[in-house]
Amino acid sequence: MTDTSPPSLPLMALEAAEAPDAVARQTERCGAAFAALGAELRRRQPRFVVTCARGSSDHASAYGKYLIETHLGLAVASIGPSVASVYSGRLDLAGALFVAVSQSGRSPDLLSLVETARRGGALVVGIVNAEDSPLSRLCDHCMPLSAGPERSVAATKSCIASFAAFLQLVAHWQDDARLLAALSALPEALAGAQKCDWQPALLQLAGATGLYVIGRGIGYGAALEVALKFKETCRLHAEAFSAAEVAHGPLALVGPGFPVLALTQPDAAAPNTRAVIERMLGLGAPVMTTEAGLEGATLLPSVPGLPAETAPLAALQSFYLAVHELARMRGQDPDTPPNLRKVTETI
Repeated sequence: MTDTSPPSLPLMALEAAEAPDAVARQTERCGAAFAALGAELRRRQPRFVVTCARGSSDHASAYGKYLIETHLGLAVASIGPSVASVYSGRLDLAGALFVAVSQSGRSPDLLSLVETARRGGALVVGIVNAEDSPLSRLCDHCMPLSAGPERSVAATKSCIASFAAFLQLVAHWQDDARLLAALSALPEALAGAQKCDWQPALLQLAGATGLYVIGRGIGYGAALEVALKFKETCRLHAEAFSAAEVAHGPLALVGPGFPVLALTQPDAAAPNTRAVIERMLGLGAPVMTTEAGLEGATLLPSVPGLPAETAPLAALQSFYLAVHELARMRGQDPDTPPNLRKVTETI
């Protein structure tokens, strides 16, 4: 007898569905530690901030960069781990905050840069899921992601938890009541995002050979992550661009048959991003977007009324729960992408 039951959900989707609980757990476990760190940072007044991460963790760092720069007025730079691990470089980081983000906390190049940062005089904060990792032991302050074990190669709940950790950091550093309220409401927002079905829109990409993913400001990190997941799980080439940067050359590829996925959030970047989306629609591109009211675009449903700071996290939540079906339609196993391992240890 033929089995007509629906296929079971992949680990990727099951783990992504745990994100609201992971964020709630992180907030409860680390809230006091982030509050103490925030008070210390207000006393220290760091001159600048440096981040160190790869892959999905680096996308969370891009989100954190915009949060810190727009809310705290401090420059944020991402330093490549190879500066320390390959080039044996020395860095003067006196008076800096150094934030290392990692799911495993074990990659040799990341650990090498953390040691270099310590020698260079930085205050080192680690945001890490594996609490028994070498990274945890190297940091002045270690903030567990609290996402729990993640077995799918494609990071989902640990990535959303990394975004949330940066929101915690900034909210407590600034001692901002509005951001703290947004953080408190984030698990509920993520639960709401799980009900926003992006599958019908994403399945339109079953035969696509490439696309752009657009975001801007605090939404750019989410765009980077979406593009990575298309490559990782669907073997679909996707490039992420700022809504400003895409007009400086990449727009030449946009037209009929070249899809675009555009993320927006309700902040000062929204009017410009909307104008760029309208231009792409005018060029005949098939566009999927979270921006409502655009004739000819496919609307990606979103939770209404979210603060700009949490809208990118909610978008990731909806995307993660839909992209696995596109992967399967394209003949891929989203849990075990070819050529990849869960823990990547680079030098």
